[in-house]
Amino acid sequence: MLSKEEKEGMIRDAKSSARKQHFRITIERHAQVDSFDEYISFLNSVQKIFSPLPDCNRPTETKFNKL
Repeated sequence: MLSKEEKEGMIRDAKSSARKQHFRITIERHAQVDSFDEYISFLNSVQKIFSPLPDCNRPTETKFNKL
């Protein structure tokens, strides 16, 4: 779960005009893919942004179950 500071930081980032412009430029640059190889190259570049999520083997704590 995100902390209050992390949530506020994400909201500030979403409101940033510079960030919006950078996102638009990136989308325009990659919106038109002419070949399958270009598409794979794009996916590889995006994959670098996301790291694998760690496995969590703990049981999820709940307080209200309807089942």
